[in-house]
Amino acid sequence: MYKQDCLGCRLANKEEKVFTVYEDSFLSCILDHDPFNPGHVLILPKEHFDEGVDFDMKMNIAVMKAVQLISKTIEEIYLPDGITICQNGGIFSELKHYHMHVVPRYKGQNFAEFYQDSPDIADPHEPLPSTMVKMKSMIESLVEREKENVT
Repeated sequence: MYKQDCLGCRLANKEEKVFTVYEDSFLSCILDHDPFNPGHVLILPKEHFDEGVDFDMKMNIAVMKAVQLISKTIEEIYLPDGITICQNGGIFSELKHYHMHVVPRYKGQNFAEFYQDSPDIADPHEPLPSTMVKMKSMIESLVEREKENVT
């Protein structure tokens, strides 16, 4: 079910300005408007879900496939030391709509910085349109490679 008064639903369905790097019939993967590092992506179902425990199996599979694809994309482009994948539920979810963060991380970045308003990072922001173009291009390449491996 879609909720017009839900910002997460509007973001996932591109009714707000977003930079979409990947989408399918179940979900949208958009760049965080204030990224922790370049490549920070939010995965949002197009239908309204408060929590992941409400997903059916198809949505579970779609979310995890997206996590894998976005993680591979981040690894190829940004060469992080690691990737943090997290979801804040209940009273800790600012959107009140299920969303998962996929965030490239580097040595010296404390996980607690992720939850601070101003992380102490040298220059976390490349222009979002530039990030989107890089990531969409890599995702297309990865999807093509996957198709070639199947046939």
